[in-house]
This record gives sequence, C-alpha cells and structure tokens, in this order.
Amino acid sequence: MKFILAPDKYKGSLTGREFCETVALGIKKVFPNAEIISRPLADGGDGTIDVVADYLNASKVSVKVKDPLFREITTQYLLSEDKQTAFIEMSEASGYKLLEKSEMNCMDTTTLGTGGMIADALEKGAKSIVLGIGGSATNDGGMGMAQALGYSFLDAYGNELEPIGRNLENVSEINQDNVNPKLSKAKIQVACDVNNPFYGENGAAKIYGAQKGASMEDIEFLDKGLESFAKVLQSTFGVDVQNIAGAGAAGGVGGGAVVFLNAELASGVDLVMELANFDEVLKGADWVITGEGQLDGQTFSGKTISGVVQSAKRENVPIAAFCGSIDVTIEEMQKMGLDYAVSILNQIGNLDDAKAKTTENLELASYNFAHLVKLSKD
Repeated sequence: MKFILAPDKYKGSLTGREFCETVALGIKKVFPNAEIISRPLADGGDGTIDVVADYLNASKVSVKVKDPLFREITTQYLLSEDKQTAFIEMSEASGYKLLEKSEMNCMDTTTLGTGGMIADALEKGAKSIVLGIGGSATNDGGMGMAQALGYSFLDAYGNELEPIGRNLENVSEINQDNVNPKLSKAKIQVACDVNNPFYGENGAAKIYGAQKGASMEDIEFLDKGLESFAKVLQSTFGVDVQNIAGAGAAGGVGGGAVVFLNAELASGVDLVMELANFDEVLKGADWVITGEGQLDGQTFSGKTISGVVQSAKRENVPIAAFCGSIDVTIEEMQKMGLDYAVSILNQIGNLDDAKAKTTENLELASYNFAHLVKLSKD
C-alpha cells in the first residue's frame, strides 16, 4: 500500500510535518510495510515559508528592510542552497502582524520592505522568486515594493511621492530610469488565491480596507486612488490591471506585481505543490490523506485541500481528509470530491482540551481508517 500524506497545518496545534508523523504512526500499526510519503503543504499564506524550506533545500536569509510604517526591521526569507530560487512572504516585511492594532491604517502603510527583500534576493543571485502575499497591512498598489526596486513615483509637479496608499491619486508619472537590471532576468510568481479586481465594489480597498484600519471615508479615497493609479499604469506600461483577476490582492500588490515585476499570478497551493513535486509522487498511490483544522465552506476557496483533491482526481487516487472539525453536509462533501472525511474529535470539551489531545486523536483516526482500508481489501 502506498499512502501520500498531504495536509495543511492545524492552526495553533499541529504543523503539517507533525500531522504526517502522527498519521504515519497510525497507518503503520495496520500496514507495517506500507510506503508512506509525506508532503506537507500550504496555500501561500503565513507559515508557508516553513513548509517550503525542505522542498527548496533552502535556508533562511536575514535582511534589514522597512516595516509597513517605514521603521527598520530585520526579517527573513528563504534562499535555496544554489541561490537560484527564493521564497518570500510579504507578511514578514509588510504584514499586519508587525503592527499594533492602533497603528493599522492602510492610508499610511507601505510595501517598501517587500521590495527590499526581493532586491536582496536578486543581489544574491536568485533567478526565480515565489512571493506569498497573504496577511498584508497595505493598500499602496505595490508602489513601495516597486520603489525598492528602482521605480519612482512623481506628482504633477515632478516631486517624488512617498509610496503609501494616501498618495495613489497623486501619481502622475512613473520613472523607470533606475530600475534594478536584474529584475528583467528573473522569473517571479505570486501566490494569489483571490480574484478581486484592482478597484471598485469588489476591489482591494472596498473589500479589505476596513480590516487594515481604513475608515469609510478612507476606503472611498483609496478606491479612487487605485482607479487613478490604474490609469497611470495603463498609460505607462500598456497594461489594464483592472482586467487582471487577483489584481486587488494585498492592497493592489497583485496588479502591481504583474506590471512592475512582470510577475505571474498563480494559486498558492499550486505553487507549493509544484515545489513539492506532488504530481510525480502521487503516481501509483492507493490513498491521499489530507487535512486541516476545520473543513468548511471556505475549504474550496483556494485552500490546500482543494489543490490536493484536484491533483488526486487527475490520477484517480481516492482522498481522505482528517480534520479537527467538519462543518459540511454530505452533498458538500461529495461536491468537494472527498471519498472519506472525519473529525478527529473524540470527547466533548472546549477548544483547549481538543488542541491538547490533537496528536492522540489523530493517531487513533489514522489507525481506524487504515483498519477500514485493510478490511475492504481482505
């Protein structure tokens, strides 16, 4: 028997690797000679950096950059041993996790630090960069990121503008004279799992501005700023970012990355699966086992399990999901394409109790599942 273990983390209680180790213990009690291949995954959001490190044979590189409020910080990204590939999490330099709640206001935050990490990776020789853009505190259309790579943004009087959301509507000209020459030689992929346009009712500001500290007035101002900025981008680069699905991700970094970095937007989990060589190891498998903290209606909005199911279905491999809790109907489970799904909870209690017994419950669920598989084969 060949089992592929391909989970996301159980947030707050179990890493993907710990999931794999625990499930393997349960399976081995029934199939001691089973071939078990662990491929912990992630969807490009926070924590992806730890999953990707093994697949890239990479180590963490420290670099000094600016945080969302222009303060100097030391942060990290991944660089492969051959220095050819970098994995950068935007949240490490431009994320809301770096700010106090009282500091959150995407009128005044910048993606400058994200650009600083990209610039550092290019200087160290990276030819391929994967950029995860979850958890941002910004709405600057990628201006800060671009400025760190040599672009400059000028108002109608030729004055250089600070790269923050408040200044989007003031941009009249984009100067490209000093753009980092290494940028054009690099392949950049952006892990983007939303389809929001750059501006408008479903755009960056109106959908995500409030959670980044913007008032209703700020949101209207930022939305108009993004619309104005989009016109400048089109006149300068000949690209209409409003027609790019996902351009509104991370406060417009989705669209900004396409224009300034010549980047490709792709599903986060697809990018991680590609790094994990997932489709290759899937061949000849009897079961794929995946999991996450909660299986619900959000699971198939670009989440890890969604990507696993799509790949497994292409190879006609059945899929089991072991989750902390399950909040889907039978019909929804069938629509998802899961062949088996179970909540690993065994006792009635509070969340802390459940987290404390996660490993024990997961091993038991794995053992029971393996026993069912064995009975079906006998």
